[in-house]
Amino acid sequence: MTDNRPIGVFDSGIGGLTVLREIWKAVPGESTIYFGDNSRTPYGTKSRSTVIRYSLQNLKFLETKDVKMIVIACNTASAYAYEELKKRANVPVVEVVTPGANVACRSTKNGKIGIIATKGTVSTGVYKDAVERRAEELGMKDIEIFQQACPLFVSLAEEGWWDTEVTRLTAEEYLKPLKEAGVDTLVMACTHYPLLTKVIKEVMGDDVVLVNTGEATAQVVKELLNREDITSEGNSNPVREFYTSDEPELFEQVAAPFLGEGLPSGTKHFSTDKYEVTV
Repeated sequence: MTDNRPIGVFDSGIGGLTVLREIWKAVPGESTIYFGDNSRTPYGTKSRSTVIRYSLQNLKFLETKDVKMIVIACNTASAYAYEELKKRANVPVVEVVTPGANVACRSTKNGKIGIIATKGTVSTGVYKDAVERRAEELGMKDIEIFQQACPLFVSLAEEGWWDTEVTRLTAEEYLKPLKEAGVDTLVMACTHYPLLTKVIKEVMGDDVVLVNTGEATAQVVKELLNREDITSEGNSNPVREFYTSDEPELFEQVAAPFLGEGLPSGTKHFSTDKYEVTV
């Protein structure tokens, strides 16, 4: 059976576009609708109940677009709201935390896994818990997890300073404890961080595996489409729609580097806070 409905993807802003880019690579024939809640970003500084409310409102909006799947392309929303969305959604829901944890556990050789993320994500411990849970499921013992907050990476990514001396010096400072700990696998647990892959790789060395959670999530999306038998019929011209709760022109100007393609066009404004939800 084929299903030409689009995949719905949402994030608190533009970082989730790196996840969207990986979905395009993994399933190029699928149509997508992306919603960036830029007017309410960042989610990482909000309370759990607020993030759940925002996420449920985003879900309601995407369901009005008749999507066949929801991808939570936001680490904070994945941590706080996944279970609630999974329970309430009428379609399959995919989050970004578990796929990355799975790849990390399968990649490590010495059992030392590093996690770099924003302060908010590190403080929740959501990735650490996910890695420990997956390691236990795989029967892995003596796993050591080292977390490091890298808050300036977000600003550097948004500035387009992906490969500069400032970025390299910042990365060397942030990543020094992880290098000293001898991690052989590093989870980039923020959707902005893949833009800095070149510098991070240079600082950590070729022997360290970098886990792009967007890539891992895209593979889960592909597998789920096949398992649920809801793949499209191989459309050579998939529809790619964009919505933002802030200024569309500003969104489009910042979006291009995250997508790795030209500027998205035709972005529309939509405010999801008009939806009434109960948390």
